[in-house]
Amino acid sequence: MQLLEHFREIWLCDFEFISRPGERPVPVCLAALEIRTGARWRLWHDQFGRQPPFGIGPDILFTAYFSCAELNCFLSLRWPLPVRILDLFTEFRNFTNGWPTIAGNSLLGALAHFGVDAIGAHEKQEMRELIQSGGPWSQEERSAIQDYCQSDVEALNRLLPIMAPQIDLPRALLRGRYMAAVARMEFAGVPVNVERLDQLRANWTRISDQLIARVDGNYGVFEGRTFKQDRFEGWLARNNIPWPVLDSGRLSLEDDTFREMAKIFPSVAPLRELRHALSDLRLNDLTVGTDDRNRCMLSPFGARSGRNTPSAAKYIFGPSVWLRNLIEPPPGHGLSYVDWVQEEFAVGAALSGDSAMLAAYETGDSYLASAKLARMVPEDATKESHPVERDLFKTCVLGVGYEIGAKSLALRMGQPEIVARHLLQCHHEIYRRFWEWSDNAVNHAILCGRQWTTFGWTRRVPIVPNPRSLRNFHMQANAAEMLRLAACLATENGVEVCAPVHDAFLICAPIERLDADVERMRHYMAEASRVVLAGFTLRTEAHLIRYPEHYSDRRGERMWREVTALL
Repeated sequence: MQLLEHFREIWLCDFEFISRPGERPVPVCLAALEIRTGARWRLWHDQFGRQPPFGIGPDILFTAYFSCAELNCFLSLRWPLPVRILDLFTEFRNFTNGWPTIAGNSLLGALAHFGVDAIGAHEKQEMRELIQSGGPWSQEERSAIQDYCQSDVEALNRLLPIMAPQIDLPRALLRGRYMAAVARMEFAGVPVNVERLDQLRANWTRISDQLIARVDGNYGVFEGRTFKQDRFEGWLARNNIPWPVLDSGRLSLEDDTFREMAKIFPSVAPLRELRHALSDLRLNDLTVGTDDRNRCMLSPFGARSGRNTPSAAKYIFGPSVWLRNLIEPPPGHGLSYVDWVQEEFAVGAALSGDSAMLAAYETGDSYLASAKLARMVPEDATKESHPVERDLFKTCVLGVGYEIGAKSLALRMGQPEIVARHLLQCHHEIYRRFWEWSDNAVNHAILCGRQWTTFGWTRRVPIVPNPRSLRNFHMQANAAEMLRLAACLATENGVEVCAPVHDAFLICAPIERLDADVERMRHYMAEASRVVLAGFTLRTEAHLIRYPEHYSDRRGERMWREVTALL
């Protein structure tokens, strides 16, 4: 606890709230404890004022477990957010990331991990159901809810002294700062065209049958609603398309396989979109509030890389890409999708210090520059004059980040294996410094038993490590650090960030302010890259959508046209 001594007060806090799909939380009660003085607050919803009952300035530490839930309640109450946030969830994830846990990453899981007594899981579920019933509650039920809320604060009070010695406080506060950004993004939500969504929900069964009839006319692989593997094998043979097989000898029918093969053979793309839509699209799971905003938990720090892991079914950016056409700015507003350009290539170049990679990125087209360095195209080549060679090297460059093998790369490119081997050899030769750094990263991880990012996000190496995962960690995890810092800078300075999307953000603004907010967002993203990558600046691109336009992704345009025609 010595690291926490310079804070004047340390408050532990927990809210209970009503949570409805797609809606902002409705706070029910609050419990808070100041650990030095023992001062306590127990507030019922009719006792909430215009300000928190305790201080939230820079000399006061606000502590919670998965604090974006509590901070969403602050926003619902229109309270200002605390300046200094310590989230014991993020620190427990950081401490155990890569290791198996006894009972997951919840508060109960953290308590169990450290051998601390806690309320039983069954009792906790009963209380949650009582709260979500929405009331009205009897006086006895009200007391039980407040006691339950207080019990989580008491659990935090037992957990904090155990975890404190292993918390890297400055970096922990940065992770807590990001949880505030997550709360702001979840609170904002993604605007969608609910009228069109309702049409899709009401007619999806009929549309699905008609989509099969339209698309399958070119393939003949469906029997009713069932995809028939033997028919698909026949179609592949007739069209001379090689297809990955499993160890059993049967075709690999996973969506990842279809997605990669669609890049190589465009004729596969419509069938892939159809299968994906039929199997994974659960329109009723998409959570949209009464304000026409898609909201769900962004699940920060859910991945080992530290990236967010929102529900693929509930999040508008989770299902098939054609469904993103439902994203539409409110009247008088605009949206912008702002993303880092060729992020993973740039992050790898900056972290490794490979001057050739850095120079290739600075040309504005890393893939064409790489092809020139490999002498696959002349120096005066352009994207238009040599599209095939550029695309080949693009596939190679993107695959390298995942330590792709020659056989897999050949299949992804639709080329003989000897071509893939040559490309990989060229990549090793022109970017030698990068490969030295990448190899050293794997060796260092295995020797030290852990990996970490610029801001200390840590991954423990398992007993039987996956070299591909170890090699990819620094690029993915430091890219996640960039996203987190950019989200903090933008949301703290008034940009309405609706959603983080891997290496991009969706923002919303009144049309008269849209251009200015886009420039601010790009500035914050550039600043985040400079901070994480020791001065190296990544470029960004912005795509603007003004009402009444809607969001569009070229990968899903064909399917969207098919669906809207049927509607």
